[in-house]
Amino acid sequence: MELTNSLPKGPNTPRSLRLIKFIFQPIKYLDDYAKAYGDTFTIRGSKDTPIVYFSQPQALQTIFTADDRQLDAGRGNSGLEFLMGENSLLLLDGDRHQRQRQMLTPPFHGERMRAYGQIISEIAEQVMNQWTVGKAFNIRVSMQEIALRVILRVVFGLDEGSRLEKLRSLVGSTLELMTSPFNSSAFFFEFLKQDLGGLSPWGRMQRQIKQIDELIYAQIAERRAESNLNREDILSLMMSARDEAGQAMTDVELRDELMTLLVAGHETTASALTWALYWVDQLPQVRDKLLQELDVNTTADPSVIAKLPYLTAVCSETLRIYPIAANTFIRVVRSPFEITGYKLPPGTVIVPSIYLAHHREETFPEPKQFKPERFLERQFSPYEYLPFGGGNRRCIGMAFAMYEMKLVLATILSRFQVSLVDKRPVIPVRRGLTLAAPAGMKMVATSRLKKPANTPVSV
Repeated sequence: MELTNSLPKGPNTPRSLRLIKFIFQPIKYLDDYAKAYGDTFTIRGSKDTPIVYFSQPQALQTIFTADDRQLDAGRGNSGLEFLMGENSLLLLDGDRHQRQRQMLTPPFHGERMRAYGQIISEIAEQVMNQWTVGKAFNIRVSMQEIALRVILRVVFGLDEGSRLEKLRSLVGSTLELMTSPFNSSAFFFEFLKQDLGGLSPWGRMQRQIKQIDELIYAQIAERRAESNLNREDILSLMMSARDEAGQAMTDVELRDELMTLLVAGHETTASALTWALYWVDQLPQVRDKLLQELDVNTTADPSVIAKLPYLTAVCSETLRIYPIAANTFIRVVRSPFEITGYKLPPGTVIVPSIYLAHHREETFPEPKQFKPERFLERQFSPYEYLPFGGGNRRCIGMAFAMYEMKLVLATILSRFQVSLVDKRPVIPVRRGLTLAAPAGMKMVATSRLKKPANTPVSV
């Protein structure tokens, strides 16, 4: 292909109007531009910075396999430093990123991860036991409760006590503040990041983050003083990890990675589970096929459940049709960089689009239709299907997130049929930096054991 120094075409809409659509109509934003301009298009950011979207597999492969000296990724996440800290894996590049990634990866794989299976199922049961059969409840709130309890138990090693309760309350309220329409907009409009005291949304969020920090540092200090060397929670494993020079993570590094896991692992899993239950309810043929598989495999062994093919396909399709993150982490060009015939100058922002890659007709026929079978019929490359990002920025918790999603879904559906109160189709809305089902979505649980309506569920 002949190289061109010109950027791909794109909309000339004023930036303020485009941002409003980006914030309040995130799916329509991407669909409309892809329809008008195809796989690749350019928009203009602040100071006229070119922002180029890519979604075709060849382009994504070029981006994800690029040398760190050509593209920066952590620099593009600097807007998250107020929450996650400057040592967060998401904000690092080069050798520092590689060091942190190597130290954080082991706890999320192999036997370590499988040891958490029973904990995940037990927590799902505990939250389900709070439901009343036949009474509507907010499904996202329940899924957030499961995801947060799993994080606090598996990552922090907290099972009970005042610190657990304080963290649960603070993390929940902080994330609600952060994902509110006003504070979501602050990610894109700097002038909204005004600390006007404890009564202002941004000011209140800053103060709650400081309170969370105090609890995290107290947990780190307590764990360092312990003599129990056999703990399996991720914090303990992180504290025992050493880099190639034999150095451990500092308290500040631990705090930043713990906050990253809290935020990234809590919100994303809750959204994925909410969408999975939505699709299973919307499509009776999917529900019947899934229940048939679950009913045949009544084993309590989490490792067996996690390998069920149709359950895996349902979870994979859930993350395809409405990925939790519409795009991967952006990359910033450091030196002239060629992608599919375009030679991008330094400073260009590259946006690998997960949503658009997952909605390519060539890769996923009838992409707007929920069809788990597509994942039973063929394997997709990491440049075609990428719900957890790609390259050396792919989510380190990917395997754990899928494992948790499958176990929670199987636990719920084995006991209940969970149905929407309002059967109308829903579309994703922005929730902070992610896409999610509308926050007020209500569902009703009906016992598969045919218990009378309005009967509290007991263990």
